[in-house]
Amino acid sequence: MKDYIEERVLNIAVYIVENNATVRETAKRFGVSKSTVHKDVTERLGQLNPSLAGQVRSVLDVNKQERHIRGGQATKEKYLHMESI
Repeated sequence: MKDYIEERVLNIAVYIVENNATVRETAKRFGVSKSTVHKDVTERLGQLNPSLAGQVRSVLDVNKQERHIRGGQATKEKYLHMESI
């Protein structure tokens, strides 16, 4: 694995753990695609730092469990905003 990829993987992992960030938020912050973030933390990180990979997996699991709630809140806010116009 190239050095710049290893550095990106570790930076992304630390960002996710420190900020409880979603894959989408992380991708936007680092200027890469969601697919790249996902591949970095699910495949590449395990080879570089297994303990950090476990921490990231915990954050991503929580995000996955809360995903449907966030979607419902976004839809609610969308329609509340539409009513006020």
